Amino acid sequence: MLILELGHCGLIICIRLILICLFHDSMSTFSMEDLQEPLLAEIIKRVTRTTDLNSISLVSKRLYTVDAEERGTICVGCGLHPATESFSLLCSRFPNLWKVEINYSGWTSIEAQGKQLGNQGLSVLSSHCSSLTDLSLSFCSDINDIGLGYLAHCKKLMALRLSFTPAITSDGLLSVAVGCKSLSTFHLVDCIKVDSVEWLEYLGRAGSVVELVVKDCKGISQFDLLKFGPGWMKLEKFEFEINGNYWLSGPPPDPASDARYPYKYDICCENLKDLRLAHIITMRSDDEGLPAPTAQEIGLRFLLRKCKALEKLCLDYVVGLDEDEMIALFQNCSNLRSLSLRLMPLHQRDWHFRTPLTDESLKALGLSCPMLEVVELTFTFCSSGYPTEIGFTQKGIVALIQTCPIRAFMLNGANMFFDSGLEGISSAPFLEQLELLDCKRITDAGMSFIAHAPRLSSLTLRKCQDVTDNGIAKLAHSAKLESLTVVGCHQISREGVQGAARLVRYSADSESHDSLKGMKLTGKPTAPPVLETFAA
Repeated sequence: MLILELGHCGLIICIRLILICLFHDSMSTFSMEDLQEPLLAEIIKRVTRTTDLNSISLVSKRLYTVDAEERGTICVGCGLHPATESFSLLCSRFPNLWKVEINYSGWTSIEAQGKQLGNQGLSVLSSHCSSLTDLSLSFCSDINDIGLGYLAHCKKLMALRLSFTPAITSDGLLSVAVGCKSLSTFHLVDCIKVDSVEWLEYLGRAGSVVELVVKDCKGISQFDLLKFGPGWMKLEKFEFEINGNYWLSGPPPDPASDARYPYKYDICCENLKDLRLAHIITMRSDDEGLPAPTAQEIGLRFLLRKCKALEKLCLDYVVGLDEDEMIALFQNCSNLRSLSLRLMPLHQRDWHFRTPLTDESLKALGLSCPMLEVVELTFTFCSSGYPTEIGFTQKGIVALIQTCPIRAFMLNGANMFFDSGLEGISSAPFLEQLELLDCKRITDAGMSFIAHAPRLSSLTLRKCQDVTDNGIAKLAHSAKLESLTVVGCHQISREGVQGAARLVRYSADSESHDSLKGMKLTGKPTAPPVLETFAA
């Protein structure tokens, strides 16, 4: 591990120390060139940082050669200039690359940073790197369907992640789906020109994909995912997300309700272990905007009734969740280890305006999921003056934490959770990490209670405005915390957090609503607060 912390000169010294340990009897006549290549390769494999690998390659010609043979991953982007020529040299020098990331995040203009790597770069990649199995393209404006056509020649490609590649279309994706028979991981994020899903149908029929992520692609609706067909049977991880004020547009039309529509909800997804649905409407409503009494499953909500092997579930502001359905899901998924529920109040069938789930769901969760370790409960747009807008109660939340072996718990926007709730969870025998965000009822008294939690080592406070330096002092007195993070808590000072834990991160700056609640309503996300770090 010493190698990872040393610069160029330190690397030379470190390698020489290795030689001394191995060949101390003949070190006077031993040189770097006498070291066998397998040992050199083993040294290089233990170095993970690119800067350190670059330094090692300068130590000797042999290390330069061995590094070139062993280097398996690179990440390039704005610093690559001229782009195609430089990338070609890299691919020639490292012929055994298996993982490549091209990321132009932060790129502004040709004048300032030069031209981006384009289609010709992918041509170079496909012709030089026959071992390529993992490729990520992010913010690559100059890559289009022609470039993706070159990727079709990468027969070993198993993982492709496309994020904000605005020029690609469905035609390019189809060429990849047809050419790359081994593709098992596919991510498509914020690709605005993708407007049809022939590629998705092809991937579904091929049946090789086990991880599928589709986010912020306006041309792809949740109903299009039905066309993945038999591909659902092998899928182990799935994520679908849209953003904006989606709940204001009303329920979308469900083509599957037409008897002549060829794609139905009779899909098998029994191998799905990791599921995330975010910002979608999954219900029908009546003329007054209330959930229809006879509402059937619509869109991707059908997955909740069919999954039995789930280990991780994230439901972010999904409109149309049904409590009976969620209770049945918890009862069927005894292997569930991680649960994230982000909820907002809506008119329910009983005419109440609240979040859709109640303590009955938490009770079923606690009784049916004995391996549950990680829980997030986030609430947004809930009035602090009307705690009943949250369907859960403090009693129900405390009972869940005391029932399951939860080691990491996040509570966000829980205006019905008081200091007495922290007293209740302070006796939880497994709780190690606690995050409290936008919890308006929590005060210094709550910090006194949580300081007695037997295994708590990490605490995060964000926008907890009634916690002061006095509360932090009580935590510091317990001397239990390994990590403390404080963001946007205006009564906690920079001086007050120092010494409260072995590692402290602090910022007095407030966060945006989108950042705090995990939403994306206002277009471009704002930068998070910059945290100062203090180590004891």
